[in-house]
Amino acid sequence: MGIFERFLSVWVGLGMIVGLFAGILFPDTFLALGDLQYAQINLVIAVLIWLMIYPMMMQVDFTSVKNVHRRPKGLIITVVVNWLIKPFSMALLAMLFMRYIFGPWISQSLAINTLQA
Repeated sequence: MGIFERFLSVWVGLGMIVGLFAGILFPDTFLALGDLQYAQINLVIAVLIWLMIYPMMMQVDFTSVKNVHRRPKGLIITVVVNWLIKPFSMALLAMLFMRYIFGPWISQSLAINTLQA
């Protein structure tokens, strides 16, 4: 494991701290970056997520993908978790945070609109 992977939590924490202070020091820049949207998707976030996922995509063994029908258990588990379990657990977490944990600090209309989206 390389130094980047070994200290990934440290790099993420440092990135959050740098981002926080950069937002305080240069608020207009970050407001402009926040306005870069297409179809209600922030383009900066979309690019950064793509950069995060791209290395994992390069490690896909396509010979294994074409033979997935021989041992489909992994694919079945992935489909069940991603399509049957995660949507409901994420909705439950959204309700927990928006209504109960952060409810006192969020207006009722915002909390309801967020849960309906």
